[in-house]
Amino acid sequence: MVYIHWLTYLIYIVVTVSAIVAVLMDHRQPAKTVAWIMALIFLPVIGIVLYFFFGQNTRRERYLSEHNIDLLTKSSVLEFVEQKNLYVPETHRSLINLFTNRSWALPFKDNATDIYTDGYGYFHSLLREIAGARHHIHLDTYIFEDDPLGNLVADALMDKARDGVEVRVIYDDVGCWNVDNRFFDRMQEAGIEVYPFMPVRFPAFTSKVNYRNHRKLCVIDGRVAFIGGMNIAMRYIKGTGSQPWRDTHLRIEGNAVYGVQRAFMVDWCFVSGTLITDRCYYPELKGAPENNCLMQVVTDSPFSEWPDIMQGYVRILLEARRYVYMETPYFLPTEPVMFAMRIAALAGVDVRIMIPMHADARFVEWASRSYVSEIVESGVKVYLYKAGFNHSKLLVCDDALASCGSANVDFRSFENNFEANVFIYDEATALRLKKVFMDDVEQCVPIEDAMNYIRIPYLQRLWESVVRLLSPLL
Repeated sequence: MVYIHWLTYLIYIVVTVSAIVAVLMDHRQPAKTVAWIMALIFLPVIGIVLYFFFGQNTRRERYLSEHNIDLLTKSSVLEFVEQKNLYVPETHRSLINLFTNRSWALPFKDNATDIYTDGYGYFHSLLREIAGARHHIHLDTYIFEDDPLGNLVADALMDKARDGVEVRVIYDDVGCWNVDNRFFDRMQEAGIEVYPFMPVRFPAFTSKVNYRNHRKLCVIDGRVAFIGGMNIAMRYIKGTGSQPWRDTHLRIEGNAVYGVQRAFMVDWCFVSGTLITDRCYYPELKGAPENNCLMQVVTDSPFSEWPDIMQGYVRILLEARRYVYMETPYFLPTEPVMFAMRIAALAGVDVRIMIPMHADARFVEWASRSYVSEIVESGVKVYLYKAGFNHSKLLVCDDALASCGSANVDFRSFENNFEANVFIYDEATALRLKKVFMDDVEQCVPIEDAMNYIRIPYLQRLWESVVRLLSPLL
C-alpha cells in the first residue's frame, strides 16, 4: 500500500510538471502563464482538473480552415452587394481599415437601427419578424433555454419550418448544458436544422470546453438582423430572483444585414460542414434606408491570429478626443485595455465604465474589484448599476461612434470566445446609445458614493488580489 501511495504521488508530480512545461511552451501572455502555473502549483488536484478542462491551448487546431471560409464568404458578399458612393469618414478610417484587413469586416452604408433595452421589446420584435419570414430564418445563440420563452420562440420557428421556410439554429453546447436534448430534437423533427456549437463530449471534453460561441445573431430573409447581448431565456423578462436583467440588443435594416448574415454563414459552415453562398441569402434590399449610417459587423474567435474586438476597443480609447462610455457585466480587462483606459483618462478624455453593483458570479466580482480600484486612480469614472443585473455590452465615443454586441470587457470574450459586435459610425445612432447609457446612469451609484466598495477589510482586499491573479482563467 505504501508503494501505491508513492506511485500515485510520483504520477501526480509528473503530470503537474508536464502541464507546467506545456503552459510555458504555449507562449501565452505572461499574466496568463503565471496564473496557470500558480493554479497548478498551489491548487493540488484542482489545478490539474482545471487545466485539463480549461487550460489546454487548442486554438491552433483548425476543425475547418476558417481563413478559407472567410475568403469564400467575403467573395459571396462582394459578388452580391454593390455599394455606390460609399464614404468612409476620415476620423474613423484607421479603425475601419483595421477591422476590414483583420477580420474581413466590410463597411456597409444605408442602415437603420431599433434599440431594445429590455426583453419585452426585443422578443416582441423578434417574434414578429419570425412570423413574417418567407424564405429563411438563421438563429445563432449562446443560450436557448427550455423555459416558457424558449418554448414560445421554438414553437414559432417550428411553425415556419412546417410552412416551408428554411430554419437553421446554432446553439452553444456549454451554454445549453442544462437543456435536455429532447428540446432540440423536437425542433429537428419539425424540419429545423439544429446544430450544437463545438459539442463537448468525453474524451474531447477537455480540449473544447474553453472555447465557446457567445454570439447572439438572428437574420430573417436576409433583410432584417438582430445582434446584441440577449440570449433566449426568461431571465430577460422576469429576471432572476428579485433581480431584473438589463441588456441591450439591436434590430438592423439595411446593408449591414449582409455582415450579420456572413457571420452566421461562417458559424454554419463550422458546425455543419456546409458552406452556403447562394444569392438568395443576400437579396437586393428594396426600400432600404439611404443614409450615411456606416456599420461593420466584427467577429472574433480563439482561432483568430489577433483579438480584433479588443484591438478595436484599444484604438477607440487611444483615439478618443472627448469621451468614451462603456457598459459591461464582467470587468476583467486585458492589459492592453487597462493601459488604453488609463492613458485616455490621464490625457483628459472622459472615460466612464458601468458595471453591476453585484455580479451573478461572486468569484468574478471579487476579481474585478482590484481592476476597478486601479482605473479609478487614473481618473476613470466607475458607475455601479444597482437596479438589477446589467448584462449590457455597449460603447459610445465622441457622439460619432458606437458598438453593441456580445463581447464583455474581459479575458474570456477577448481571447477565448467566439464573439460578434457591430461598430456603428453615425452621429444619430451614437447619440441614441449615449442616451441609453445616461439613462442607466440614473440607476447607478458612482464609485465615490460606494466607499464600502473600496474601503474593505485588509484580509478581503488580500483575497481579491489573490483572485485577480486567476482572472485570466475566468
